Amino acid sequence: MADETGFAEAAEPLRREILAHCYRMLGSGADAEDAVQETYLRAWRGFDGFEGRASMRTWLHQIATNVCLRSLERAQKGRRVLPAGLDDPTTDWVARARPAPAETRWVGPLPIDPADAAGTREQVRLAFVAALQHLPAKQRAALLLRDVADLPAEEVAEALGMTRVAVNSALLRARERISREAPEPDELSEPGDAGLKAKLIRYVDAFERADVGALAAVLREDVTLEMPPHATWFAGRDAVLGFLGGHVLLEPGRFAMRPVTPTANGQPTYAMYLNGEAHALQVLDPDRGGIRRIHIFLQPELLPIFGQPVTLPAGPDLHS
Repeated sequence: MADETGFAEAAEPLRREILAHCYRMLGSGADAEDAVQETYLRAWRGFDGFEGRASMRTWLHQIATNVCLRSLERAQKGRRVLPAGLDDPTTDWVARARPAPAETRWVGPLPIDPADAAGTREQVRLAFVAALQHLPAKQRAALLLRDVADLPAEEVAEALGMTRVAVNSALLRARERISREAPEPDELSEPGDAGLKAKLIRYVDAFERADVGALAAVLREDVTLEMPPHATWFAGRDAVLGFLGGHVLLEPGRFAMRPVTPTANGQPTYAMYLNGEAHALQVLDPDRGGIRRIHIFLQPELLPIFGQPVTLPAGPDLHS
């Protein structure tokens, strides 16, 4: 029988890190939670035979990776995506957004305490996780184990049943793809950044007042807007503002925005209410130049997962 106390002391402090690893592999918070449960069950059962030839951290990462690889193999479904992974951006912002095919599997947001994302913020952002889903499963695993978990190449090769040469080849291809998709770390703003806080306050105020002009002042020129489960997405400030102004921000006070903690993926996150009822989870990707990505998950069922009510209390401060 495994030493329950010894296992808990060694393994539990690593649970959040293993959850983030499974989420990067699978692109789904719910799937990642299931993978962590299976990982810890397997580790518990094998703890008596764990001889310390590797660290507990390395061992758990190896088990979790293989659990995720088997999960991906069993699923035999299309990869998870955000709208930008489906097609080119839409240039006609006058038309209404079109829904994606019913079988589309979306990358979903993961509740993360901002403190847990410190120092690794670019590695949990939605854009990075979505980019990972474009990689073949073993390339994805090699990249995450080597570049994110920082395991030695020999241990990565052992975990994946590959040669070191094969691992290095997979890494080269994965790094080249990710370099085109992931945000530059030196452009990212930290949550405590005074300039970022001011931009976010102005963004929320402009959104609630349906002030498209004020909104323009805090958006980057190359801002994008994605709205799962719609396939339609927009790139560029003119297109984003054209769609929001024509279809969403129709009158002041229509929407209320409430900050959310834990956040989604360590990014600024807001519960979005339409006339007081849960409407969407809005996740922003800001940098020093302004808001660069807007993700509006039109899935009100996400709000309780992030600890938010489905209805705002009635009263004079509903839209304050």
